[in-house]
Amino acid sequence: MSAKLLVVFFLLSVFQACSRKIEDDEYEDLTMNQKWVLAPKTQDTDATLILNKLLKEYDKKLRPDIGIKPTVIDVDIYVNSIGPVSSINMEYQIDIFFAQTWTDSRLRFNSTMKILTLNSNMVGLIWIPDTIFRNSKTAEAHWITTPNQLLRIWNDGKILYTLRLTINAECQLQLHNFPMDEHSCPLIFSSYGYPREEMVYRWRKNSVETSNQKSWRLYQFDFMGLRNTTEIVKTSAGDYIVMTVYFDLSRRMGYFTIQTYIPCILTVVLSWVSFWIKKDATPARTALGITTVLTMTTLSTIARKSLPRVSYVTAMDLFVTVCFLFVFAALIEYAALNYYSSCKKPRCTKKKKSNYSVLDMRPPSTVITLNNSLYWQEFEEACAYECLDGKDCQSFFCCYDECKSGSWRRGRIHIDLLELDTYSRVFFPTSFLLFNLVYWVGYLYL
Repeated sequence: MSAKLLVVFFLLSVFQACSRKIEDDEYEDLTMNQKWVLAPKTQDTDATLILNKLLKEYDKKLRPDIGIKPTVIDVDIYVNSIGPVSSINMEYQIDIFFAQTWTDSRLRFNSTMKILTLNSNMVGLIWIPDTIFRNSKTAEAHWITTPNQLLRIWNDGKILYTLRLTINAECQLQLHNFPMDEHSCPLIFSSYGYPREEMVYRWRKNSVETSNQKSWRLYQFDFMGLRNTTEIVKTSAGDYIVMTVYFDLSRRMGYFTIQTYIPCILTVVLSWVSFWIKKDATPARTALGITTVLTMTTLSTIARKSLPRVSYVTAMDLFVTVCFLFVFAALIEYAALNYYSSCKKPRCTKKKKSNYSVLDMRPPSTVITLNNSLYWQEFEEACAYECLDGKDCQSFFCCYDECKSGSWRRGRIHIDLLELDTYSRVFFPTSFLLFNLVYWVGYLYL
């Protein structure tokens, strides 16, 4: 029995020793991996010594190669997002990673390390370009969780300095074709104090890149592309090199079609309903005309809220104004019809002769209803009308059947104003359709 216990105890001891060996091996592998990732202690010491040596006699107030040659700054930009674009404030927001590269011979060092990658703590200890964004209204550097700045120093003195910025930049929008307009919003930057004799900016190859546009907040615009330029601006302080990136944007019409164009068109069509209502129904036609006019006034006010207070006429202003004129003309049409419907017949001028060939004889006594009023009109056989054949008529229009012939018709057009509704049913839809054809073709394709 004791022999069995000794065997079991021996096996347990062997098993425990093996498990400890395995754990020790895993720990040693992990330790080796950690040693592989971490820099050797000697390199930490070397980097510290290099920085201390470089900064010992370094003057950050002086630019590189001062008094010898201009400092060349290579620039590239990574666009993280664009938007939103404000038409009222004429500005847009952009989020970028802004990178500048230059060479400072004072920061050259000899070491097995070719690159020193440093954080924002080193930025304030060396000279950096005084770059400003000339059309920025507000700008913000990102500081969470630490300042979003990167500094790299190569052993030949080349320096890379990057930072993340969110800029509200000015963009002067030309809204003559609003809401079918296209714009090029610039991002302009240059040196604040160094003219081109001391500092030169230049674009690197593939200097402007963009991220995935799905995260951009261009709600009313489509991004059409970008381009970058370089120019020289002459000022009293000297000639400065100015770098510009243009972002081409095209406005989407969906929002304005739903909010303005379709309601305006439907309101104009609604005003034509009065042409099919009897001219004696004065309350109905008047109420419809006034309602459509007030509706167009409200739509015009709402459309203007999306625009700054510019003094020129935009494409939307033109469309809304013409729609308002069509609605107002429909109301005036009924006013004219109502006026001419209540005009009196000409008075009698001469007694009846034995023979009448031009009179339109009616029963001796009839009742005519005009504007809900009853007028008794009695025709005497001795009466004749003023406007007879051969007699000149001073009016351009004539609303009486008796005035259909005569010398007064030469060079004039005979229009029966009592049939004005019939004419309007054709004229208003045709002219509005023609206006829409010219409007949309002119602004979209010309």
